[in-house]
Amino acid sequence: MTGGPPPGDGRVWAVGALCKAVADALEARFNPVAVQGEITSFSQAASGHCYFSLKDAHGNLRCAMFRRAASLLDFQPRDGERVEVRGRLSVYEARGELQLVVESMRRAGHGSLFEEFLRRKERLETEGLFASDRKRALPTVPRGIGLVTSLGAAALHDVVTALRRRVPHIPVVLAPASVQGVQAPAELVRALSRLYALTETAHAGWPALDVILLVRGGGAMEDLWAFNDEALVRCIAASPVPVVTGVGHETDFTLADFVADVRAPTPTAAAELVSVPRSVWLGALDLLAGRLTDATQRYVDRHQQRLDTALARLGRPSTRMARQRAGLANLQQRMRHAVLLKSERQRHLLQGLQTDLVQKVAVRRSHHQKRLEKAELRLGLLDPRLVLQRGYAWLRDADGRTVSRASDTLPGQFLHATLAQGEVDLQVSSVRSL
Repeated sequence: MTGGPPPGDGRVWAVGALCKAVADALEARFNPVAVQGEITSFSQAASGHCYFSLKDAHGNLRCAMFRRAASLLDFQPRDGERVEVRGRLSVYEARGELQLVVESMRRAGHGSLFEEFLRRKERLETEGLFASDRKRALPTVPRGIGLVTSLGAAALHDVVTALRRRVPHIPVVLAPASVQGVQAPAELVRALSRLYALTETAHAGWPALDVILLVRGGGAMEDLWAFNDEALVRCIAASPVPVVTGVGHETDFTLADFVADVRAPTPTAAAELVSVPRSVWLGALDLLAGRLTDATQRYVDRHQQRLDTALARLGRPSTRMARQRAGLANLQQRMRHAVLLKSERQRHLLQGLQTDLVQKVAVRRSHHQKRLEKAELRLGLLDPRLVLQRGYAWLRDADGRTVSRASDTLPGQFLHATLAQGEVDLQVSSVRSL
């Protein structure tokens, strides 16, 4: 061994030198070594290296499995699995910790927690609690969102932050409960039951809930064990509204995930599944408003054109009546002239013709009067003042231009409004676009 004085010579060791000496002693005494135990706190870094612990009833050993060895595995290690590993004992000098550098791993039977997990899963699955036809679709726009988690959990901050950013207008009701420990399953069941009472209608100021989030952060299998409780699974199955779970990390699975309507990989992802951002809906409303405005303008333009055409075909009624009066006066004048020139017999004949002419003129005049009245009636139906009588107003700016959009005005601007009866001068106090 190098890097420090030999044992027993009374000299003081440097920390790094002592760690190196211990590592060398372990290397010479134990390596290579085979160890059997239960995996706990398993994680895989972005580099591909794996870190976990092996434990049994009497001890716990930190392990590292580097990317090359991990790439040779034919299964995905999980917390609770019992494995047999081979590797080299060493000291992680940066922290002075004993660790096993794993070079190979194989299954050696399941740990007790994992075996219990599989037993429960098989029994509940047989009952149909995990069937896909039980899963319900999530509401697009929930009236309210229920949330069950611990007050001290980081998941609470993550979920609230996501919901506040995406849907600040939707109320959230928190039912706090422990998410770890022997008391956690009962508290989780009570919290869910309190939220179930709010799913039908609002109560005493609380909003009606359309979906419930059940979340907590990651951890070892024993840390998440409360979410494998059978009573909790049955409580989730009885929920009157969809339940979304976001328990642990993406690789963590609990029985609560299997029975939930939707399983999210993380608490934040659970929040995002039930919260379509407000900006999406506002954009859709803007699009619909634009389409409605365009359609209304096209409708008004089309009917205005029809009105202009009708007016052009009808002409002015007074001009037409004047022509008829002039024609009638001409006939009367010709009749008087004929009476003066002809004999009495001719006068009698002319009187008959006059009577007949008057009758025909009266009939013709009546016929044209009725046509004129019908034309006036059709014209009246196209009169823009009828629109004004329904409560609308015709707005114009100081230059006489029509104002149809709020965005065409400015605060303080003067406008002229024509109503069904009378006209009003207005001043804009504020502008709001819909």
